[in-house]
Amino acid sequence: MSALTLPLFPLQTVLFPGGALPLKIFEQRYMDMAKACIRDETPFGVCLIARGAEVGAPAEPHAIGTLARIAKWDMEQLGVLQVVVHGGERFRVLRHWAEPSGLVLGEIELLPDPPPQAVPLECAGLVTLLRAIVADLGDQRPVGPAALHRFDDAAWVGRRFCEVLPIPNAARQMLLELDDAAALLDIVRKYLARKKLAN
Repeated sequence: MSALTLPLFPLQTVLFPGGALPLKIFEQRYMDMAKACIRDETPFGVCLIARGAEVGAPAEPHAIGTLARIAKWDMEQLGVLQVVVHGGERFRVLRHWAEPSGLVLGEIELLPDPPPQAVPLECAGLVTLLRAIVADLGDQRPVGPAALHRFDDAAWVGRRFCEVLPIPNAARQMLLELDDAAALLDIVRKYLARKKLAN
């Protein structure tokens, strides 16, 4: 697969495929990036910050991130762009560099998504629990719009739990990098069992 070049948005959060993430954009480099993505209907990349901060000097991104497509945008306050992005495919950063504006660009390769896989019988209780969580959240982050819900898919279910569980971002990043949907769901099931939230 040929490499692609796109802008990267290093953040103190992890975006999962199929998830939704609200962002408040005010730095000029990211305002320009978002405007171009809206105009051209192109994605940018969201990566967890490995070193550095969200504001100021360009941050060092983790190597695995997720494509972000702007689904909604608004500017209720002058100079502050509010967007909601939906997570697409995962990618690996092959190399990255900062432009004079401070915007980080990356040469990336897309990673294959796990094929759809049924939720194992021993994890059926997780689907019931997730349905309750989704009903409580409505169309808010992090589960995305109802039209995109896939409660019968192990990867989708596992990733939604990765977004709502109170775990460190470093753990979320490790789970994002997992290719095995069944292994991801098993980790979630064992975590919830330890917390006595699921069998």
